[in-house]
Amino acid sequence: MPKVGILMGSDSDLPVMAKAMEQLEEFGIEYEVNVISAHREVDVFVDYAKSAEERGIKVIIAGAGGAAHLPGMCAAIFTLPVIGVPICTKTVGGVDSLYSIVQMPSGIPVATVAIDGAKNAAILAAKILAVSDEELLAKLKSFKDDLKSQVVAKNDKLQEIGYKEYLKK
Repeated sequence: MPKVGILMGSDSDLPVMAKAMEQLEEFGIEYEVNVISAHREVDVFVDYAKSAEERGIKVIIAGAGGAAHLPGMCAAIFTLPVIGVPICTKTVGGVDSLYSIVQMPSGIPVATVAIDGAKNAAILAAKILAVSDEELLAKLKSFKDDLKSQVVAKNDKLQEIGYKEYLKK
């Protein structure tokens, strides 16, 4: 049964939101994914957000560009955590999306990651779920150790071959 709901207002957001799906799969977290427009399918969207908790969803990751109402509207209806992913837009590079998602009124918080930061949204969702899941917590600790190992390996390579060779890779 999915624990994370992934929403996007358009299929054009899929390349960004796929990064969240890939990361959740690495952690072994089941998710569901839907394209639902908060503006064009109001009734479908409201039904989804109202029924998510009873269907077992613990966290919603909502990606949105432009006016970016999807994450905030999720948070207005869904009681559990919502993580907003601002999607880069052609007009102002996603800053419009970022501002729309972070400027929520008091009482309706949306955790917000960087523009196109769907991978971090999935990691944050995993951290939220790990509060009550020891196995997932262990996976997150291993993930963090792997990140450290990657940096150490990169530094070792830099020291070994020098910056000019390193930049050629």
